[in-house]
Amino acid sequence: MDKDQFGHDPQVRFLRRAFAGMELAQGNLLEGLGISQFDERLSRIRTASLKLFEKVWMTYSRWGLSPDEKEMTDVYIHCFAHILSAYRISIPPGLINVNEKVINIIREVSK
Repeated sequence: MDKDQFGHDPQVRFLRRAFAGMELAQGNLLEGLGISQFDERLSRIRTASLKLFEKVWMTYSRWGLSPDEKEMTDVYIHCFAHILSAYRISIPPGLINVNEKVINIIREVSK
């Protein structure tokens, strides 16, 4: 018997790939910044990033947009970078791929 019955659902597979991409992107960003995955600030930063991600995601839904896994990762990593900046952790240019649409939505929901 298959223990992962949900793993056959295309939406579940989509979300698993998206979350894996988010985790990888976050790890790469932290590595590029020289920040340990175990830095004590990250708990608060991750929580705030998730809240911002949820707001941005609701905006996507309201606008009828259906992003793919890559764009979900872009949304999350931009939210994470936005929150890092709020904690006075600078993101050097070129460390993340800039997505102007996502940046504009973050600005809108952060007002």
